[in-house]
Amino acid sequence: MKKLFTIGYEGAALDDFMRTLKTAKIDVLLDVRELPISRRRGFSKTALGSALAEAGIRYRHEKQLGSPKIIRHQLREDGNYPRFFRKFDRHLIEQSALLETLAEELKGNVALMCYEKDHEECHRRSVANALAELLGKTPIHLGVEPYPHRMRCIPSRHSSCTKFIPWVSGCMC
Repeated sequence: MKKLFTIGYEGAALDDFMRTLKTAKIDVLLDVRELPISRRRGFSKTALGSALAEAGIRYRHEKQLGSPKIIRHQLREDGNYPRFFRKFDRHLIEQSALLETLAEELKGNVALMCYEKDHEECHRRSVANALAELLGKTPIHLGVEPYPHRMRCIPSRHSSCTKFIPWVSGCMC
């Protein structure tokens, strides 16, 4: 794996989402939703897979890396993110063999995708951090902006970048 990215499609149009992936030179989109369905047009598994194939981007869905329903529903009821991440991180430990396989199998630039725009409020943050630890990489969190777009780095605990930057050929922070 060259670089590890994460991306959320909340509020995004499919064409802006695809443009963001192409600009970042994503080779593989790893869908980490437990259920790869969406009310947002173009983001269900079949439609998204077709759009990605047309763009030359490989699609892979890993249900086991999704947030289990019981954990998601509890978060929806109580809004307790620290508890949500504790429970999800315990779930993720059970997926360590899958994470190790993915770390070996995935080639090129890989983006982990889920719904939430803010990676700090999404389980993909934990998945990205687990893969990053196995690979010795720093995850880059992409934001989808409407066309004409500018992408910004979203700071994580692995990065101190907070500047708004035009996307050129990689993370500039």
